[in-house]
Amino acid sequence: MSGIGKISACVILLSLSAGPQQVAPRDQRAQYDADVPKTILELQQFRQSNSIHIRSTSGREGVATLVNLNPNINSWYLLKVAWSGPNPEANYHLESPQPHARRISLDPQYPSGIVIAEASHHLTCDLFSGDVLEQAKTSPRIYYPLCSGQIFLRNPATGHRSTLEAATEFLREHIWGGEKIVDLGHIVMGDMHRETAQIGPGATAAPARIGEFPSPASIDEQYANRALESNNLGIDVEGSGGGIRMTPGAWYPANGNPGVYVSLMQPNLADPAILQTYKTFVNPLDSVEASALAYLVAFDLDRFDLGFALGTDHPKVGWSDQVVGTARNAALPGPDGIGSISPLVATGSISPDDAGKTVATFTGGFKRMHGAFKFGDLALKNHGSHYGFIESGVVLSKLQPGLATIFVLDDGTVGMKSWTEADDKLLFRIKYARQNGVPIIESQGPSQASVPGPLVNKWGAGNWSGSEEGKLRTMRAGAAMQRNHGKRFLIYAVFSDATPSAMARIFQAYRCEYAMLLDMNALEHTYLAVYRRSGPQLFVDHLLKGMNVLEKSDSGEVVPRFLGYADNRDFFYIMRR
Repeated sequence: MSGIGKISACVILLSLSAGPQQVAPRDQRAQYDADVPKTILELQQFRQSNSIHIRSTSGREGVATLVNLNPNINSWYLLKVAWSGPNPEANYHLESPQPHARRISLDPQYPSGIVIAEASHHLTCDLFSGDVLEQAKTSPRIYYPLCSGQIFLRNPATGHRSTLEAATEFLREHIWGGEKIVDLGHIVMGDMHRETAQIGPGATAAPARIGEFPSPASIDEQYANRALESNNLGIDVEGSGGGIRMTPGAWYPANGNPGVYVSLMQPNLADPAILQTYKTFVNPLDSVEASALAYLVAFDLDRFDLGFALGTDHPKVGWSDQVVGTARNAALPGPDGIGSISPLVATGSISPDDAGKTVATFTGGFKRMHGAFKFGDLALKNHGSHYGFIESGVVLSKLQPGLATIFVLDDGTVGMKSWTEADDKLLFRIKYARQNGVPIIESQGPSQASVPGPLVNKWGAGNWSGSEEGKLRTMRAGAAMQRNHGKRFLIYAVFSDATPSAMARIFQAYRCEYAMLLDMNALEHTYLAVYRRSGPQLFVDHLLKGMNVLEKSDSGEVVPRFLGYADNRDFFYIMRR
């Protein structure tokens, strides 16, 4: 175990004297912009680093370099240790669980380790005199506590994948024509998860707390006193009593989780006036998807923070196979000049410090294989406009103009928008970001009306996925932002059988100001779980009951995905403030 000691406050901490900077050093900005092969470090234009000579108790000498990958976010560090002699340089990916309060540095007056500054206290942590770091690196723990838990070493893990995912990847990677076989499977399975609810009388009254709840959907007046009932809803809501009949489009509080709300809706129950708007952007709905049930969960952003993490394997950072012709530069290992994020580590799981605050998780976006454009204008720009992503302030794939983006700033603000080049000025402030395709809904005009994106009904140009024959109806998930009485809500929705057009109509009905597609086709790709705690017990409620097959068990206890074990796919997580 590494030791912690105190250091005099008069010691000058070299890496602290230069605070976070909004403008990147010119040479680092040039490295970021250059269309050449590069390292993951060269992709971090705001990074700050310093080096010191170090020595161990056995007399070894060397050099340690500490890189703060984004000092404004101050969460991820890369520690490089080069001992004299034939030993190769070793890399350690460190994470600060308290980035707002704690800063890590190297100081030449302390050659045995690092210095941790918190408020007026400066603590020393011995990392170099013995074999602390190597013990940590060979540990099976994904997050290994160092310096009495002041920081974590992030270790690689094998992320879980379902049997369906494993079979799909085998076909795509090892069987000639496998992608077409997978597409055929999606066509066959397209309506497999379709649900439709019986419309009947006697809905359970939704509590009326004006100004506290999300805005309800605008529905056809003839269904205002009718009810939807789902046998597949896995989240308990207030007033359920073992079963609930919900007014279409109304919001019901989730039991045991203040600030979380649940709603049910079908496109054919929306206000008829909505279905007549923007017909050049939205295709007519056939009877199958018009009556397919959608499940929605809203999170009050006054109560919650949003996080994002890469899976152990996905999304990757190399080229998408969809990028063809001159958009692909064969001299580069990937569109940003990198072929992997090494020596950084994607853990596929939530850190120990965030786990206790987490109240929900849901899956992210497309794998890199499908996360770029083959058709349309975006296919011809920026190497095919690969979907970008940022974790803990570190750019792992550049955010591309024109793409639907969900992001979190350094102050916790959650936003959704179509990215522009001008938005790059925010990069030093972005803690998390994920892009996935183009918008389903954008708000326009003084009234901020919900308007479907111009590519909603353009299969190729919108990269909506499905089959090459344009069969788009399948299970899909999406995220949206909504405002009501000054409050902001993040909405996650699962559509049991829909095209982007059906998604647009439902998000329109809920007056969302922005909406985007996430993932699709299967329960593991549209997964959401919320967590209820009672003392030491953790209860896992899935949006759809069938999603419980994604959890592991240990001695009869549920071990939830992302929270209890590493997964191969990227995901979002909701934390209580």
